[in-house]
Amino acid sequence: MIHIIRETHDAPASLKLRLARAGGLNRFGEPNFRAVWGWSRLAWIGGKWTDTDAHGNITREIVELREVPKYFPFERWHIERWTPPESYGSPQQWYAQTIERADGIAIPALGPYPRRGEYEHCFTLQGPRGEFISLSPSACEAIVRAVEFARAQSAQQHRAALARREMHRERHWELEADAIFHDASSAFHGAPFTTLL
Repeated sequence: MIHIIRETHDAPASLKLRLARAGGLNRFGEPNFRAVWGWSRLAWIGGKWTDTDAHGNITREIVELREVPKYFPFERWHIERWTPPESYGSPQQWYAQTIERADGIAIPALGPYPRRGEYEHCFTLQGPRGEFISLSPSACEAIVRAVEFARAQSAQQHRAALARREMHRERHWELEADAIFHDASSAFHGAPFTTLL
């Protein structure tokens, strides 16, 4: 069986403290927000797994729960926000919605019911082109404040913000298109007729 060695990291204690101050604590006394390294954050997935050896030959197929990396890209920091257990419904609803059958075996596809709630992804710390960005307390605090600000807005405010963003995108596209057409038009003006053919 192939064993994958994962690069794991833990956020510094000082950053954890700052995130707890910025986002508060949940009912279990744990921070509402946390920073996790992609390879370090695992989640339960249930189903039929196929194991192979180093040459790609199938060694076994088994139905079981496994912990696998939850986020991609793996080599990035991710900011998570705690979600209370009632957000997932009751344990009965959870299992009714997540149980799958593989080879006649019933298995919870998303693992056991999150009795203490679960941390869900809200932001990947990376640059606009997907490049790595180091974990910074000020960036993490800004993300927490932005998420909390957005959660406090009404549905009407969310729709209005989306409409403004789309209007801005359309206007930006129109300006870029006008500039392109203007440049193309300028290139053709003054060119001899034969060069245009």
